[in-house]
Amino acid sequence: MTSPQVQLNHTVVHSSDRSASARFLAGILGLTVGAPFGPFLPVDLANGVTLDFYQAPEGPIQGQHYAFLVADEDFDAMIDRLEAAGVTYYADPNHTQPHEVNGLFGGRGAYFDDPDGHNMEIMTVPYARP
Repeated sequence: MTSPQVQLNHTVVHSSDRSASARFLAGILGLTVGAPFGPFLPVDLANGVTLDFYQAPEGPIQGQHYAFLVADEDFDAMIDRLEAAGVTYYADPNHTQPHEVNGLFGGRGAYFDDPDGHNMEIMTVPYARP
């Protein structure tokens, strides 16, 4: 039996200010914000997945985790942009090792919060699966 060909196409990122949140993440990752699409403000990733920033109704935003596989040669520039923006990055998802980078699976990685408290991760090597 063959496996179905299933790919993630897009996901909605709830935000208190879709424009500020989309610009923040796009700026850190070195991407651009697309034209509005209905109530969404898209940021397209290299693998065809779109993050659709959506301005949620009033109330608290439930923080989510988003992990981005990035090229090793782009990693330092992303860290530089975090520092320039005054955003603390961490080596761990629990944010106990500030201004440090991890070396998981022979790559480099870091975590940081976006303006709504989503736990963002950049990593240069994907996590190994058994």
